[in-house]
Amino acid sequence: MNKEYTLPFSERYASAEMLYIFSPEFKFTSWRKLWIWLAEAEKELGLPVTAAQIKQMQEKISVFNEAYIAECEKKTRHDVMAHIHAFGRECPLAEPVIHLGATSAYVGDNTDLIQMRDALLIVKTRLLDVMKLLKDFAFKYRNLPALGFTHFQPAQLTTVGKRASLWLYELLIDYHDLEHVFVSLPFRGVKGTTGTQASFLELFAGNHKKVEQLDKLVTRKAGFKTNVPVCGQTISRKFDSRIAALLSSIAQSCAKFSNDMRLLQHMKEIEEPLEKGQVGSSAMAYKRNPMRAERISSLARFVMSLEQSLAYTASTQWFERTLDDSANKRLSVPQGFLAVDSILLVFANIMQGPVVNEKIIRRNIESELPFIITENIIMAGVKKGGNRQELHEKIRVLSRQASVEIKEKGKPNNLLQLILADKSFGLTEKDLDNLMQPERYTGRAAVQTEYFIKKHIEPLLKKVKNSRVELKV
Repeated sequence: MNKEYTLPFSERYASAEMLYIFSPEFKFTSWRKLWIWLAEAEKELGLPVTAAQIKQMQEKISVFNEAYIAECEKKTRHDVMAHIHAFGRECPLAEPVIHLGATSAYVGDNTDLIQMRDALLIVKTRLLDVMKLLKDFAFKYRNLPALGFTHFQPAQLTTVGKRASLWLYELLIDYHDLEHVFVSLPFRGVKGTTGTQASFLELFAGNHKKVEQLDKLVTRKAGFKTNVPVCGQTISRKFDSRIAALLSSIAQSCAKFSNDMRLLQHMKEIEEPLEKGQVGSSAMAYKRNPMRAERISSLARFVMSLEQSLAYTASTQWFERTLDDSANKRLSVPQGFLAVDSILLVFANIMQGPVVNEKIIRRNIESELPFIITENIIMAGVKKGGNRQELHEKIRVLSRQASVEIKEKGKPNNLLQLILADKSFGLTEKDLDNLMQPERYTGRAAVQTEYFIKKHIEPLLKKVKNSRVELKV
């Protein structure tokens, strides 16, 4: 039994891929890669860095003396310096050129950006997986009538597929936002202690062009197309708040779905998959709780709260840098990604086997449809020779009577029987049966769903057939 607190993401929720990106191994290996890329670029541009020094760093990139690193950090109270000393100890030949001209933010900020880039790729994969499942579900049930709800009160009919298209559309919005954030995510590059590149200008004897080339070379080696044009010691923390806003938006969309699913399961219309042997309650054996959707709601709430935290951090940075961002970033950014990863995995799990109870959906429609189609009943009565205004008043009175039967006496909806008994409508049982066909009242729901899928979703999914993640670092 572990006696130390561990994050629930590690034990219960997040994927191995996402956990790895924010692991110490990934982080500190990235630091060493950044030092290698810097040394390679400096050598290419004429600084006294040798191939043997670079080779030694490459050979020792995965050799970590954790006890020595911990000892150094305790002594220096500086994590980057501790790792510089440790890497230099493993690479004595390369020690003089490790971190040459750089500041701590060179490895810190650039690694943050590498982690965010690769984490976004995983989120993109998860998002596409969910969108594919939702697309299939929406298309399959595009014609199945269901009660629509406004204010969670029965309203005009929709279809099960059309409702799913609303969930899908919100994820499509998030996908486009993610693509924009991903393609515009820059590298910090090599900017020096306060962002002026003074140390590199000194190394290259005042040659501005070579400093610019160095910045571009390291950026390309790291797999980025662009880097920030200006920064202080650290890049703007708005990049963190921008990521948090994106993750929050995805969480909002997933929470909307999960809340709808919880309500639908309460009504027994659509239910989560039920695992063999799954227990709903330790006391109430019959229960079937929407525990997956509830987990989405819970994690989404956490992700949305992080957006505010990182906005505060971005807005309170002092001049070229302050350290009050560090502890917050170490918590907020990784946990935001881990939570969204978890959310989308659960979302996909639900959509791999939702149970659609069509008979319950039909029964719920039939209990409300007599009220919903009263305008159609009036029009049918007018066609039989009735007076529209008189029939409207009769419908109003009979609807009240039916409501009393339902709410006060607990009886089934008898509005149609009351209308059939009133000869002024002139309607037969067959007339009312024809009016009680739910498919007549779903409007263009099925057509809208088909158009949305074929015009917006299928082309996107076809464009990104291979959504598997390959880490770049």
